[in-house]
Amino acid sequence: MARTLRFHVFRYNPQDPASTPHMDAYVLDETESMTLYIALTRIREEQDPSLMFDFCCRAGVCGSCAMVINGRPGLGCHTKTADLPERITLLPLPFFKLVGDLGVDTGTWFREMYTRVESWIHTEKQFDPASEEERMDNETAEQIYELDRCIECGCCVAACGTARMREDFLGAAGLNRLARFMIDPRDQRSDKEYFDVVGNDQGIFGCMGLLACEDVCPKHLPLQDQLGYMRRKMAMNALTRILPWKK
Repeated sequence: MARTLRFHVFRYNPQDPASTPHMDAYVLDETESMTLYIALTRIREEQDPSLMFDFCCRAGVCGSCAMVINGRPGLGCHTKTADLPERITLLPLPFFKLVGDLGVDTGTWFREMYTRVESWIHTEKQFDPASEEERMDNETAEQIYELDRCIECGCCVAACGTARMREDFLGAAGLNRLARFMIDPRDQRSDKEYFDVVGNDQGIFGCMGLLACEDVCPKHLPLQDQLGYMRRKMAMNALTRILPWKK
């Protein structure tokens, strides 16, 4: 027998001076294989066309439909209502600028983060369009691919205790992004150059180790593994410079 679902959705339009933050309630009959994306689309089409939320691919690739689902960041298109209780509370991701209702602006934060970590290959080699692509071993390529699977949904940042307390923290997404270039043999940056970017409280030393980022990542990325990798790499680099027998 189909359940009756009760949705409590955050509503607020910052562009409307008359709008105030509040919760609206909606009732839907659950259908087979219903996701939150389907439920919200039905609410907008059948009950309230003013409801705002983001979506694009509907396949867990674009990261647009990230929201807080019963207190936990997740993707609306990946979350089936069958896995939730009959009462469902939906809130926008914290930390990011609110666009309206459940929609937030993650793009501005990610663009600024990419600038801070200089998210591009640093090399002195001149580009030759006629030359073959640089080869690397399969294991390294697979490690890079694993970290490149981030869809920039912002769930890890929204769940991060440090990010909630300080806006300058790079977060798991930023550290994961830089780790991708530390692995890449084509990037010619030195350990010191990497350390200048993340060797501070805004980077690897700001993490409190709560593991919430990895817990909510919809792509199951090894975020804490990368943090540990960078901390060990930076520690070994520091020892090399301090201890005389390491020189």
